Amino acid sequence: MNSSMPDDIHARRAAIPRTVWALGLVSFLMDVSSETIHSLLPLFLTGALGVSVAMVGVIDGVAESTAAITKVFSGYLSDRLGRRKPLILFGYGLGALTKPLFAIAGGPVIVLVARFADRIGKGMRGAPRDALVADVTPLEIRGRAFGLRQAMDTAGAFTGPLLAIALMALFANDMRAVFWVAVIPAALAVACVVFGVEEHGEKPRGEGGVPRSNVPPPVRLRDLAQFSGAFWIVVAIGVVFTLARFSEAFLVLQGQCGRAFFSPGSSGSRADEPHLRPRRLSCWRPF
Repeated sequence: MNSSMPDDIHARRAAIPRTVWALGLVSFLMDVSSETIHSLLPLFLTGALGVSVAMVGVIDGVAESTAAITKVFSGYLSDRLGRRKPLILFGYGLGALTKPLFAIAGGPVIVLVARFADRIGKGMRGAPRDALVADVTPLEIRGRAFGLRQAMDTAGAFTGPLLAIALMALFANDMRAVFWVAVIPAALAVACVVFGVEEHGEKPRGEGGVPRSNVPPPVRLRDLAQFSGAFWIVVAIGVVFTLARFSEAFLVLQGQCGRAFFSPGSSGSRADEPHLRPRRLSCWRPF
């Protein structure tokens, strides 16, 4: 018991590395930007651009599946390259570059492209970011470090919709103006990655000190046969539950159904365009 006391004291005194704080701030800022846009995007698509509810589902489905698929490769790629920060910077930079596209979108195609590119960025940065947190944090406080970064990420996701509400009141329901404001925290997030995130100069290594660039992929196709039937049952159950999940965009639309919606055109900026004039969203039913 006495021998473990120094380790416990060291764990309590160990400070969370600066890079973890920087990554937490980056996550906060990018989530503020993304959620400010995404909380209004369903209404913008259906009200301002005249897109059908089905197309809203297609755009959201393509975006989220892109992020999920990209995550499979980003962690392995960062191990092969032996670097974390370039992929993190690429992911957040790509996400920031897509934000102005929402503000200038004149149709659903641009929104789809923006969402697709944004989710590629999200998928590319996630695994390298978490790996970097593990790389720079002492083992005894890694749980605290991961908790801090996730807490700041969640705080950003909570702050974004609140900011959207405030900005909608400030700009008299001009969603394009709100989208332009959302570009600012995204740009600040990229700046935090450039100037605040540091990684160890030593190349990440695998078991036995072997450079990870020489280590085979963690999962190969022939390895899948080694998983037991119980594993695949759990996977199948997870797939069924995932299929039952639907986009939160539909909840936003359902909450707005039957109410007057004033598009950016109603403020006089683009009122000459019929598809941007004020309209009333019709109620819809999933069945």
